[in-house]
Amino acid sequence: MSITGPGSITAANIQAVNNMTKQLDTLTAELGSGHAAQTYSGLGSQAGLALALNGQLSAINAYSNTATTVGTTLSVSQSVLNQLDGSRNTVEQAIGQQGAFSLNGNGQTSTQAAAASQLGEILSLLNTQVGNNYIFSGSATTTPSVASSNEILNGNGAQAGLVQVIKERAQADLGTGSGRLVVGGSGSSVSLADDSATSPFGFKVSNITSNLTGATVTSSSPPSLAVNLGANPNTGDTIAFGLTLPDGSSQTITLQATTNSPPGANQFTIGANANMTAGNLQAALSSAISSLAQTALPAASAIAAAKDFFNSNPPLRVSGAPASSTSLVAGTPANTVFWYTGESGATPARQTALAQVGPTTTIGFGMRANEQAITSLVANVAVLAATSYAANDPNAQTSYQALSGKVAATLDGQPGTQSITDIAADLVNAQTTVSNATSLNTQTQTTLTGMMQSIDGVDQNQIGEQILTLQNSLSASLSVTARLAQLSLVNYLAPSSG
Repeated sequence: MSITGPGSITAANIQAVNNMTKQLDTLTAELGSGHAAQTYSGLGSQAGLALALNGQLSAINAYSNTATTVGTTLSVSQSVLNQLDGSRNTVEQAIGQQGAFSLNGNGQTSTQAAAASQLGEILSLLNTQVGNNYIFSGSATTTPSVASSNEILNGNGAQAGLVQVIKERAQADLGTGSGRLVVGGSGSSVSLADDSATSPFGFKVSNITSNLTGATVTSSSPPSLAVNLGANPNTGDTIAFGLTLPDGSSQTITLQATTNSPPGANQFTIGANANMTAGNLQAALSSAISSLAQTALPAASAIAAAKDFFNSNPPLRVSGAPASSTSLVAGTPANTVFWYTGESGATPARQTALAQVGPTTTIGFGMRANEQAITSLVANVAVLAATSYAANDPNAQTSYQALSGKVAATLDGQPGTQSITDIAADLVNAQTTVSNATSLNTQTQTTLTGMMQSIDGVDQNQIGEQILTLQNSLSASLSVTARLAQLSLVNYLAPSSG
Protein backbone atom coordinates (compact mmCIF):
# COMPACT_ATOMS: atom_id res chain seq x y z
CA MET A 1 0.00 0.00 0.00
CA SER A 2 1.40 3.43 -1.03
CA ILE A 3 0.70 6.57 0.83
CA THR A 4 0.69 9.94 -0.93
CA GLY A 5 2.01 12.57 1.39
CA PRO A 6 0.78 16.14 1.74
CA GLY A 7 3.86 17.42 -0.06
CA SER A 8 3.00 15.49 -3.26
CA ILE A 9 -0.57 16.64 -3.19
CA THR A 10 0.53 20.25 -2.73
CA ALA A 11 2.92 20.07 -5.70
CA ALA A 12 0.20 18.74 -7.95
CA ASN A 13 -2.18 21.44 -6.84
CA ILE A 14 0.43 24.11 -7.41
CA GLN A 15 0.94 22.84 -10.97
CA ALA A 16 -2.82 22.92 -11.54
CA VAL A 17 -2.95 26.47 -10.17
CA ASN A 18 -0.15 27.51 -12.54
CA ASN A 19 -2.00 26.00 -15.50
CA MET A 20 -5.22 27.78 -14.57
CA THR A 21 -3.33 31.05 -14.12
CA LYS A 22 -1.84 30.78 -17.60
CA GLN A 23 -5.28 29.93 -19.04
CA LEU A 24 -6.76 32.91 -17.20
CA ASP A 25 -4.08 35.20 -18.61
CA THR A 26 -4.79 33.92 -22.12
CA LEU A 27 -8.55 34.41 -21.77
CA THR A 28 -8.06 37.87 -20.26
CA ALA A 29 -5.85 38.88 -23.22
CA GLU A 30 -8.46 37.57 -25.65
CA LEU A 31 -11.19 39.48 -23.84
CA GLY A 32 -9.14 42.69 -23.91
CA SER A 33 -8.03 42.47 -27.54
CA GLY A 34 -11.04 40.72 -29.00
CA HIS A 35 -8.66 38.41 -30.87
CA ALA A 36 -8.32 34.67 -30.49
CA ALA A 37 -4.56 34.90 -31.17
CA GLN A 38 -2.03 37.55 -30.37
CA THR A 39 0.18 36.70 -33.38
CA TYR A 40 -0.58 35.49 -36.89
CA SER A 41 1.22 32.21 -36.16
CA GLY A 42 -1.45 31.49 -33.59
CA LEU A 43 -4.08 31.34 -36.36
CA GLY A 44 -2.57 28.31 -38.04
CA SER A 45 -3.73 27.76 -41.63
CA GLN A 46 -5.82 30.97 -41.51
CA ALA A 47 -2.77 33.15 -40.90
CA GLY A 48 -2.17 34.05 -44.59
CA LEU A 49 -5.78 35.05 -45.17
CA ALA A 50 -5.88 37.08 -41.97
CA LEU A 51 -2.69 38.87 -42.95
CA ALA A 52 -4.11 39.79 -46.38
CA LEU A 53 -7.42 40.96 -44.92
CA ASN A 54 -5.68 43.08 -42.32
CA GLY A 55 -3.56 44.71 -45.05
CA GLN A 56 -6.68 45.59 -47.01
CA LEU A 57 -8.31 46.97 -43.89
CA SER A 58 -5.28 49.14 -43.13
CA ALA A 59 -5.35 50.53 -46.68
CA ILE A 60 -9.08 51.34 -46.45
CA ASN A 61 -8.49 53.08 -43.11
CA ALA A 62 -5.76 55.18 -44.73
CA TYR A 63 -8.09 56.15 -47.59
CA SER A 64 -10.75 57.13 -45.07
CA ASN A 65 -8.29 59.31 -43.15
CA THR A 66 -7.22 60.98 -46.40
CA ALA A 67 -10.86 61.56 -47.35
CA THR A 68 -11.47 63.24 -44.00
CA THR A 69 -8.47 65.56 -44.46
CA VAL A 70 -9.41 66.41 -48.04
CA GLY A 71 -13.01 66.98 -47.00
CA THR A 72 -11.85 69.61 -44.52
CA THR A 73 -9.80 71.36 -47.20
CA LEU A 74 -12.73 71.32 -49.63
CA SER A 75 -15.08 72.77 -47.03
CA VAL A 76 -12.65 75.60 -46.25
CA SER A 77 -12.11 76.23 -49.96
CA GLN A 78 -15.85 76.52 -50.60
CA SER A 79 -16.17 78.96 -47.71
CA VAL A 80 -13.35 81.11 -49.13
CA LEU A 81 -14.91 81.12 -52.61
CA ASN A 82 -18.24 82.21 -51.12
CA GLN A 83 -16.49 85.08 -49.32
CA LEU A 84 -14.68 86.09 -52.51
CA ASP A 85 -18.00 86.27 -54.28
CA GLY A 86 -19.32 88.29 -51.36
CA SER A 87 -16.52 90.82 -51.82
CA ARG A 88 -17.35 91.05 -55.50
CA ASN A 89 -20.98 91.72 -54.64
CA THR A 90 -20.00 94.38 -52.08
CA VAL A 91 -17.96 96.31 -54.64
CA GLU A 92 -20.67 95.92 -57.26
CA GLN A 93 -23.28 97.32 -54.88
CA ALA A 94 -21.00 100.20 -53.89
CA ILE A 95 -20.65 101.19 -57.54
CA GLY A 96 -24.38 100.91 -58.14
CA GLN A 97 -25.31 102.94 -55.07
CA GLN A 98 -22.66 105.67 -55.29
CA GLY A 99 -24.00 109.15 -54.75
CA ALA A 100 -22.64 112.54 -55.71
CA PHE A 101 -19.07 112.62 -56.94
CA SER A 102 -16.86 113.58 -54.01
CA LEU A 103 -13.16 112.99 -53.39
CA ASN A 104 -11.49 112.32 -50.07
CA GLY A 105 -8.02 113.51 -49.08
CA ASN A 106 -6.46 110.75 -51.18
CA GLY A 107 -8.26 111.88 -54.31
CA GLN A 108 -10.67 108.94 -54.24
CA THR A 109 -14.40 108.41 -53.90
CA SER A 110 -15.99 106.46 -51.06
CA THR A 111 -16.57 103.63 -53.55
CA GLN A 112 -12.85 103.48 -54.25
CA ALA A 113 -12.10 103.44 -50.53
CA ALA A 114 -14.52 100.51 -50.18
CA ALA A 115 -12.76 98.78 -53.08
CA ALA A 116 -9.40 99.19 -51.33
CA SER A 117 -10.83 97.61 -48.19
CA GLN A 118 -12.29 94.71 -50.15
CA LEU A 119 -9.01 94.21 -52.01
CA GLY A 120 -7.26 93.66 -48.69
CA GLU A 121 -9.96 91.16 -47.70
CA ILE A 122 -9.72 89.31 -51.01
CA LEU A 123 -5.93 89.00 -50.83
CA SER A 124 -6.13 87.81 -47.23
CA LEU A 125 -8.61 85.13 -48.27
CA LEU A 126 -6.33 84.03 -51.09
CA ASN A 127 -3.59 83.39 -48.52
CA THR A 128 -5.83 81.01 -46.55
CA GLN A 129 -4.08 77.98 -45.09
CA VAL A 130 -5.46 74.59 -44.11
CA GLY A 131 -2.93 73.21 -41.68
CA ASN A 132 0.37 74.42 -43.11
CA ASN A 133 -0.80 74.42 -46.73
CA TYR A 134 -1.68 77.51 -48.76
CA ILE A 135 -4.69 76.29 -50.73
CA PHE A 136 -4.46 78.85 -53.57
CA SER A 137 -0.76 78.30 -54.40
CA GLY A 138 -1.13 75.35 -56.75
CA SER A 139 1.47 72.69 -55.97
CA ALA A 140 3.64 75.18 -54.01
CA THR A 141 1.59 74.65 -50.85
CA THR A 142 4.27 75.99 -48.49
CA THR A 143 4.49 79.31 -50.38
CA PRO A 144 2.06 82.22 -49.78
CA SER A 145 -0.29 82.64 -52.73
CA VAL A 146 -0.26 86.42 -53.18
CA ALA A 147 1.63 89.53 -52.14
CA SER A 148 0.12 92.01 -49.69
CA SER A 149 -2.38 94.66 -50.72
CA ASN A 150 0.08 97.45 -49.94
CA GLU A 151 2.85 95.89 -52.05
CA ILE A 152 0.53 95.20 -54.97
CA LEU A 153 -0.80 98.76 -55.02
CA ASN A 154 2.15 100.83 -53.90
CA GLY A 155 5.14 98.65 -54.71
CA ASN A 156 8.00 97.56 -52.51
CA GLY A 157 11.20 99.59 -52.69
CA ALA A 158 12.49 99.44 -56.27
CA GLN A 159 9.61 97.19 -57.26
CA ALA A 160 6.79 99.12 -58.91
CA GLY A 161 3.22 98.43 -57.87
CA LEU A 162 -0.03 98.85 -59.76
CA VAL A 163 -0.34 102.59 -59.00
CA GLN A 164 2.94 103.33 -60.76
CA VAL A 165 2.20 100.94 -63.64
CA ILE A 166 -1.15 102.68 -64.24
CA LYS A 167 0.45 106.14 -64.23
CA GLU A 168 3.13 105.08 -66.71
CA ARG A 169 0.53 103.51 -68.99
CA ALA A 170 -1.65 106.64 -68.81
CA GLN A 171 1.26 108.77 -70.03
CA ALA A 172 2.03 106.31 -72.81
CA ASP A 173 -1.59 106.17 -73.98
CA LEU A 174 -2.01 109.93 -73.89
CA GLY A 175 1.21 110.65 -75.77
CA THR A 176 1.53 114.34 -76.58
CA GLY A 177 -2.10 114.95 -75.67
CA SER A 178 -4.08 113.51 -78.61
CA GLY A 179 -4.20 109.90 -77.50
CA ARG A 180 -1.59 108.94 -80.11
CA LEU A 181 -3.82 109.99 -83.02
CA VAL A 182 -2.77 112.33 -85.79
CA VAL A 183 -5.44 114.65 -87.22
CA GLY A 184 -4.46 116.13 -90.56
CA GLY A 185 -5.61 116.99 -94.04
CA SER A 186 -5.42 119.70 -96.67
CA GLY A 187 -7.83 121.42 -98.99
CA SER A 188 -11.20 119.70 -98.75
CA SER A 189 -9.80 116.53 -97.12
CA VAL A 190 -9.56 115.58 -93.43
CA SER A 191 -7.52 112.57 -92.23
CA LEU A 192 -7.18 110.63 -88.99
CA ALA A 193 -4.35 108.14 -88.40
CA ASP A 194 -2.54 106.19 -85.70
CA ASP A 195 0.83 107.63 -84.81
CA SER A 196 2.41 104.17 -85.12
CA ALA A 197 1.51 100.96 -86.88
CA THR A 198 3.01 98.80 -84.11
CA SER A 199 2.54 100.76 -80.88
CA PRO A 200 0.01 99.27 -78.42
CA PHE A 201 -0.72 102.67 -76.91
CA GLY A 202 -3.49 105.20 -77.30
CA PHE A 203 -6.53 105.24 -79.57
CA LYS A 204 -6.56 103.14 -82.71
CA VAL A 205 -8.66 104.16 -85.72
CA SER A 206 -11.01 101.41 -86.81
CA ASN A 207 -13.64 102.71 -89.25
CA ILE A 208 -15.31 105.74 -90.77
CA THR A 209 -18.94 106.16 -91.70
CA SER A 210 -20.17 109.22 -93.60
CA ASN A 211 -23.48 110.49 -94.91
CA LEU A 212 -22.06 113.89 -95.76
CA THR A 213 -23.53 114.95 -99.08
CA GLY A 214 -20.97 114.68 -101.86
CA ALA A 215 -18.17 113.33 -99.61
CA THR A 216 -16.01 110.24 -100.22
CA VAL A 217 -14.10 108.26 -97.60
CA THR A 218 -10.91 106.22 -97.93
CA SER A 219 -8.71 104.10 -95.66
CA SER A 220 -5.10 103.05 -95.96
CA SER A 221 -2.36 101.20 -94.11
CA PRO A 222 -0.92 101.82 -91.58
CA PRO A 223 -4.36 102.57 -90.10
CA SER A 224 -5.48 105.84 -91.57
CA LEU A 225 -8.89 107.22 -92.45
CA ALA A 226 -9.73 110.20 -94.67
CA VAL A 227 -12.76 112.03 -95.97
CA ASN A 228 -12.83 114.34 -98.99
CA LEU A 229 -15.80 116.66 -98.83
CA GLY A 230 -15.91 117.49 -102.53
CA ALA A 231 -18.75 119.90 -101.80
CA ASN A 232 -20.37 121.41 -98.75
CA PRO A 233 -22.60 119.01 -96.78
CA ASN A 234 -26.17 119.76 -95.86
CA THR A 235 -27.19 120.81 -92.36
CA GLY A 236 -27.72 117.72 -90.20
CA ASP A 237 -25.38 115.50 -92.23
CA THR A 238 -23.02 113.44 -90.02
CA ILE A 239 -19.71 111.68 -90.15
CA ALA A 240 -18.56 109.08 -87.58
CA PHE A 241 -15.03 108.00 -86.73
CA GLY A 242 -14.72 104.62 -84.94
CA LEU A 243 -11.92 104.21 -82.41
CA THR A 244 -10.58 101.30 -80.40
CA LEU A 245 -9.37 102.05 -76.87
CA PRO A 246 -6.43 100.40 -75.04
CA ASP A 247 -8.68 97.99 -73.13
CA GLY A 248 -10.28 96.77 -76.37
CA SER A 249 -13.50 98.74 -75.97
CA SER A 250 -14.85 100.95 -78.74
CA GLN A 251 -15.75 104.59 -78.94
CA THR A 252 -17.35 106.51 -81.81
CA ILE A 253 -16.95 110.21 -82.48
CA THR A 254 -19.97 111.44 -84.41
CA LEU A 255 -19.86 115.00 -85.78
CA GLN A 256 -22.80 116.85 -87.32
CA ALA A 257 -22.77 119.62 -89.91
CA THR A 258 -24.43 122.86 -88.84
CA THR A 259 -24.75 126.45 -90.03
CA ASN A 260 -24.32 127.73 -86.47
CA SER A 261 -21.15 129.55 -85.63
CA PRO A 262 -19.78 128.77 -83.21
CA PRO A 263 -21.07 125.20 -83.46
CA GLY A 264 -22.49 123.20 -80.55
CA ALA A 265 -20.90 120.15 -78.97
CA ASN A 266 -19.96 117.48 -81.52
CA GLN A 267 -20.80 119.79 -84.44
CA PHE A 268 -18.80 121.54 -87.16
CA THR A 269 -19.77 124.69 -89.04
CA ILE A 270 -20.48 124.61 -92.74
CA GLY A 271 -18.14 127.19 -94.27
CA ALA A 272 -18.31 129.26 -97.42
CA ASN A 273 -16.78 126.40 -99.40
CA ALA A 274 -15.62 122.77 -98.98
CA ASN A 275 -12.10 123.79 -98.00
CA MET A 276 -13.32 126.03 -95.15
CA THR A 277 -15.79 123.36 -94.05
CA ALA A 278 -12.98 120.75 -94.01
CA GLY A 279 -10.96 123.09 -91.78
CA ASN A 280 -13.90 123.38 -89.40
CA LEU A 281 -14.37 119.56 -89.43
CA GLN A 282 -10.70 119.06 -88.65
CA ALA A 283 -10.91 121.44 -85.68
CA ALA A 284 -14.06 119.73 -84.36
CA LEU A 285 -12.44 116.29 -84.70
CA SER A 286 -9.33 117.42 -82.83
CA SER A 287 -11.47 118.88 -80.04
CA ALA A 288 -13.55 115.69 -79.72
CA ILE A 289 -10.41 113.52 -79.57
CA SER A 290 -8.89 115.79 -76.94
CA SER A 291 -12.03 115.47 -74.83
CA LEU A 292 -12.00 111.66 -75.05
CA ALA A 293 -8.29 111.65 -74.24
CA GLN A 294 -9.13 113.29 -70.90
CA THR A 295 -12.18 111.17 -70.04
CA ALA A 296 -12.65 107.78 -71.70
CA LEU A 297 -8.96 107.16 -72.44
CA PRO A 298 -7.65 107.27 -68.82
CA ALA A 299 -10.28 104.74 -67.76
CA ALA A 300 -9.46 102.39 -70.62
CA SER A 301 -5.76 102.90 -70.01
CA ALA A 302 -6.10 101.95 -66.33
CA ILE A 303 -8.02 98.80 -67.25
CA ALA A 304 -5.36 97.86 -69.81
CA ALA A 305 -2.57 98.46 -67.29
CA ALA A 306 -4.34 96.29 -64.71
CA LYS A 307 -4.76 93.49 -67.25
CA ASP A 308 -1.06 93.62 -68.11
CA PHE A 309 -0.14 93.68 -64.41
CA PHE A 310 -2.39 90.83 -63.26
CA ASN A 311 -2.97 88.66 -66.34
CA SER A 312 0.58 88.51 -67.63
CA ASN A 313 3.40 86.47 -66.15
CA PRO A 314 5.71 88.30 -65.94
CA PRO A 315 3.70 91.55 -65.69
CA LEU A 316 4.05 93.95 -68.64
CA ARG A 317 5.12 97.57 -68.32
CA VAL A 318 5.77 100.55 -70.55
CA SER A 319 9.23 100.42 -72.09
CA GLY A 320 11.37 103.53 -71.76
CA ALA A 321 10.04 107.07 -71.46
CA PRO A 322 6.23 106.66 -71.31
CA ALA A 323 5.16 109.62 -73.47
CA SER A 324 7.27 108.49 -76.40
CA SER A 325 7.27 104.74 -75.82
CA THR A 326 6.04 102.42 -78.55
CA SER A 327 6.24 99.03 -76.77
CA LEU A 328 5.69 97.05 -73.61
CA VAL A 329 8.42 95.19 -71.76
CA ALA A 330 8.30 92.33 -69.25
CA GLY A 331 8.81 93.42 -65.68
CA THR A 332 11.36 91.64 -63.51
CA PRO A 333 11.33 90.70 -59.81
CA ALA A 334 13.87 93.48 -59.33
CA ASN A 335 11.67 96.29 -60.70
CA THR A 336 8.06 95.07 -60.48
CA VAL A 337 5.86 93.44 -57.86
CA PHE A 338 4.64 90.00 -58.92
CA TRP A 339 1.20 89.80 -57.33
CA TYR A 340 0.81 86.00 -57.56
CA THR A 341 3.57 84.19 -55.70
CA GLY A 342 2.43 80.57 -55.91
CA GLU A 343 3.18 77.90 -58.52
CA SER A 344 2.34 78.72 -62.16
CA GLY A 345 3.01 75.54 -64.12
CA ALA A 346 1.20 74.11 -67.12
CA THR A 347 -0.67 71.52 -65.04
CA PRO A 348 -4.39 72.34 -64.72
CA ALA A 349 -5.10 73.97 -61.36
CA ARG A 350 -7.28 71.16 -59.98
CA GLN A 351 -4.57 68.61 -60.75
CA THR A 352 -1.98 70.40 -58.62
CA ALA A 353 -3.38 68.67 -55.51
CA LEU A 354 -4.34 65.01 -55.90
CA ALA A 355 -5.56 62.58 -53.25
CA GLN A 356 -6.53 58.92 -53.38
CA VAL A 357 -9.65 58.57 -51.27
CA GLY A 358 -10.55 55.02 -52.25
CA PRO A 359 -8.95 51.93 -53.82
CA THR A 360 -9.80 53.19 -57.31
CA THR A 361 -10.77 56.83 -56.63
CA THR A 362 -8.41 59.79 -56.97
CA ILE A 363 -9.62 63.40 -56.93
CA GLY A 364 -8.04 66.72 -57.88
CA PHE A 365 -8.77 69.65 -55.59
CA GLY A 366 -5.96 72.15 -56.19
CA MET A 367 -6.48 75.87 -56.86
CA ARG A 368 -4.40 78.83 -57.94
CA ALA A 369 -5.06 82.47 -57.10
CA ASN A 370 -4.18 83.38 -60.69
CA GLU A 371 -7.02 81.39 -62.24
CA GLN A 372 -8.95 83.51 -64.71
CA ALA A 373 -12.01 84.16 -62.53
CA ILE A 374 -9.97 85.11 -59.47
CA THR A 375 -7.51 87.22 -61.44
CA SER A 376 -10.38 89.13 -63.05
CA LEU A 377 -11.91 89.84 -59.64
CA VAL A 378 -8.61 91.03 -58.17
CA ALA A 379 -7.78 93.18 -61.21
CA ASN A 380 -11.18 94.88 -61.29
CA VAL A 381 -11.22 95.68 -57.59
CA ALA A 382 -7.56 96.72 -57.60
CA VAL A 383 -7.92 99.14 -60.52
CA LEU A 384 -10.60 101.04 -58.59
CA ALA A 385 -8.42 101.06 -55.49
CA ALA A 386 -5.30 102.20 -57.41
CA THR A 387 -6.64 105.22 -59.32
CA SER A 388 -7.00 108.72 -57.95
CA TYR A 389 -8.16 112.11 -59.25
CA ALA A 390 -7.27 115.73 -58.78
CA ALA A 391 -10.00 117.81 -57.15
CA ASN A 392 -9.40 120.64 -59.64
CA ASP A 393 -9.60 118.40 -62.71
CA PRO A 394 -12.80 119.32 -64.62
CA ASN A 395 -12.76 115.90 -66.31
CA ALA A 396 -12.31 113.91 -63.08
CA GLN A 397 -15.97 112.99 -62.59
CA THR A 398 -16.47 111.89 -66.20
CA SER A 399 -13.25 109.90 -66.17
CA TYR A 400 -14.15 108.23 -62.87
CA GLN A 401 -17.64 107.35 -64.10
CA ALA A 402 -16.10 105.79 -67.20
CA LEU A 403 -13.79 103.68 -65.04
CA SER A 404 -16.39 102.58 -62.50
CA GLY A 405 -18.78 101.74 -65.35
CA LYS A 406 -16.16 99.50 -66.97
CA VAL A 407 -15.44 97.78 -63.66
CA ALA A 408 -19.14 97.21 -62.97
CA ALA A 409 -19.58 95.68 -66.42
CA THR A 410 -16.77 93.16 -65.93
CA LEU A 411 -16.95 92.29 -62.22
CA ASP A 412 -19.24 89.37 -63.02
CA GLY A 413 -16.85 88.18 -65.72
CA GLN A 414 -17.34 87.99 -69.45
CA PRO A 415 -19.56 85.41 -71.20
CA GLY A 416 -17.62 82.25 -71.96
CA THR A 417 -14.94 82.89 -69.34
CA GLN A 418 -14.35 81.14 -66.04
CA SER A 419 -16.32 82.36 -63.03
CA ILE A 420 -15.97 81.86 -59.27
CA THR A 421 -19.04 79.64 -59.54
CA ASP A 422 -17.22 77.40 -62.01
CA ILE A 423 -14.40 76.82 -59.51
CA ALA A 424 -16.94 76.14 -56.77
CA ALA A 425 -18.72 73.63 -59.03
CA ASP A 426 -15.45 71.75 -59.55
CA LEU A 427 -15.03 71.50 -55.80
CA VAL A 428 -18.64 70.38 -55.32
CA ASN A 429 -17.94 67.52 -57.73
CA ALA A 430 -14.85 66.65 -55.71
CA GLN A 431 -16.86 66.75 -52.48
CA THR A 432 -19.46 64.42 -53.98
CA THR A 433 -16.72 62.02 -55.04
CA VAL A 434 -15.19 62.10 -51.55
CA SER A 435 -18.59 61.47 -49.97
CA ASN A 436 -19.28 58.51 -52.24
CA ALA A 437 -15.80 57.10 -51.64
CA THR A 438 -16.24 57.48 -47.87
CA SER A 439 -19.53 55.56 -47.97
CA LEU A 440 -17.92 52.78 -49.99
CA ASN A 441 -14.92 52.71 -47.65
CA THR A 442 -17.25 52.34 -44.66
CA GLN A 443 -19.04 49.41 -46.30
CA THR A 444 -15.74 47.77 -47.15
CA GLN A 445 -14.44 48.29 -43.61
CA THR A 446 -17.55 46.60 -42.22
CA THR A 447 -17.14 43.63 -44.57
CA LEU A 448 -13.42 43.18 -43.90
CA THR A 449 -13.91 43.55 -40.15
CA GLY A 450 -16.58 40.84 -40.24
CA MET A 451 -14.31 38.50 -42.17
CA MET A 452 -11.46 39.14 -39.72
CA GLN A 453 -13.82 38.55 -36.83
CA SER A 454 -14.79 35.16 -38.23
CA ILE A 455 -11.12 34.16 -38.34
CA ASP A 456 -9.61 35.86 -35.33
CA GLY A 457 -12.59 36.98 -33.29
CA VAL A 458 -13.87 35.67 -29.96
CA ASP A 459 -17.26 35.54 -28.28
CA GLN A 460 -16.94 38.12 -25.53
CA ASN A 461 -19.79 36.62 -23.50
CA GLN A 462 -18.39 33.11 -23.73
CA ILE A 463 -14.92 34.29 -22.78
CA GLY A 464 -16.40 36.15 -19.81
CA GLU A 465 -18.19 33.02 -18.58
CA GLN A 466 -15.00 30.99 -18.97
CA ILE A 467 -13.01 33.55 -17.01
CA LEU A 468 -15.62 33.56 -14.20
CA THR A 469 -15.63 29.78 -13.99
CA LEU A 470 -11.83 29.65 -14.07
CA GLN A 471 -11.56 32.31 -11.38
CA ASN A 472 -13.88 30.30 -9.12
CA SER A 473 -11.88 27.12 -9.73
CA LEU A 474 -8.62 28.93 -9.17
CA SER A 475 -9.88 30.41 -5.91
CA ALA A 476 -10.93 26.97 -4.67
CA SER A 477 -7.64 25.38 -5.72
CA LEU A 478 -5.63 28.08 -4.00
CA SER A 479 -7.63 27.53 -0.80
CA VAL A 480 -7.10 23.72 -0.85
CA THR A 481 -3.41 24.09 -1.67
CA ALA A 482 -2.95 26.48 1.21
CA ARG A 483 -4.55 24.05 3.66
CA LEU A 484 -2.53 21.08 2.40
CA ALA A 485 0.62 23.06 2.75
CA GLN A 486 -0.11 23.43 6.48
CA LEU A 487 -0.57 19.65 7.18
CA SER A 488 2.10 17.62 9.11
CA LEU A 489 2.31 14.21 11.00
CA VAL A 490 1.73 15.86 14.35
CA ASN A 491 -1.79 16.78 13.18
CA TYR A 492 -2.64 13.02 13.28
CA LEU A 493 -1.01 12.08 16.65
CA ALA A 494 -3.03 12.08 19.85
CA PRO A 495 -1.80 14.52 22.44
CA SER A 496 0.42 12.88 25.15
CA SER A 497 -0.97 12.36 28.63
CA GLY A 498 0.64 14.00 31.60
